Amino acid sequence: MTRRQALACMTGMLARAAVRLPKNQNVKWALGSNLWNFFPRVPFSDILDVMKDTGFVGIRLTQFPQILKTYDITAAQMLKEASKRGCQIITISFNGPTYDPARRSEVVAAAKTAMNFLKEFEANHLVVFPPNRVNLTGEAAFKAMCLGFNEIGAAAREMGFYAGLHNHMGEMVQNPDEIDRCMALTDPKLFYFSPDTAHLYLAGCDVAATLEKHKHRLMMADYKDAKRLQTAKPDSFDRNSIFDLGDGEIDFPGCHRVLKSIAFKGWLVVDLDIARQGPRASYERCGKYVVDKLERVYV
Repeated sequence: MTRRQALACMTGMLARAAVRLPKNQNVKWALGSNLWNFFPRVPFSDILDVMKDTGFVGIRLTQFPQILKTYDITAAQMLKEASKRGCQIITISFNGPTYDPARRSEVVAAAKTAMNFLKEFEANHLVVFPPNRVNLTGEAAFKAMCLGFNEIGAAAREMGFYAGLHNHMGEMVQNPDEIDRCMALTDPKLFYFSPDTAHLYLAGCDVAATLEKHKHRLMMADYKDAKRLQTAKPDSFDRNSIFDLGDGEIDFPGCHRVLKSIAFKGWLVVDLDIARQGPRASYERCGKYVVDKLERVYV
C-alpha cells in the first residue's frame, strides 16, 4: 500500500468513525435478511458486518429454516458471529395456511419449531404473516385465519413469546378494514400487532393513525418508507415502491410520536426490499435519517 493509499484509507476510517449511529436505547433498530436475496450471495458474516457498522444491530430472518442452508451456517455459528459483533437475531418471518382449519395443528407445530430456534438467541417475538390473498374466499376463511392466529398466540405465550400480525400487500390482511377486523377477531391477550408501515401506506392507511389505533397491541414494527406508484396493480406489491427512510411519503415523526406516547421499548425493523446503491449505502442513509429526524422525537 502506498503512502497516498494509506492516507486515503485512514481518512475513510475516520470519516466512518465520525458518523453518529442510531443510539438503540428505548427504540432498537434492526434490518431484514431478505434484502440480500436480491444481490449476489455473500457470507452471513458480511450481513452482520453491515449491521454492526450502520447501527442496525438486530435482524429478522426470512425463509426459515432454509436460510441456514442458503448461508451454510448453523444456529450455533450464527449466534457466535452475531455475538462477536454485538448483533442479535430478534425474530423470524413466519407464515402458514392459517385459513385452513384442517392444517391448524401443523401450522402451530411449525410456529413452535421457529420459536424453539429463536430461543437459542434469547429472542421472544414471532412475526406472523397472513396467507396469500388468493385464499381470501369469504368470511369463513378470514375467521379461520384469525382462530389460527389465536392458537399461534396461545402457543407463543406458553413459551414466553409474543406473536403478532404483520400486514402485507397481496395477503389476506391488507386493507384498513381487514386490519381492524383481524384485531377485533383475535384475542388481545394472545395475539399482537407487528405492522409494516410501507404496506399500511400502500394499502391506503393513514400510517400514524393506524399505529395510534392499535398502539396497545404493538409488539414491534417495520419502519419502511414507500411511495404510491401510478403503475401499481391492485392487491399486489412492487418492491420499486420502497425507499430508504426519508425518501418516501410516510410520516415517521408522527409514528414516532405514537411510540413515545406508550413509552415503547422494543425493535423497529427497516426491512428494505430494494437498495438502489447496495445494502450498506441504504442502511447508512436510513441510519442518518434515524439520528437526524427521529431521535429528536423519541430515542
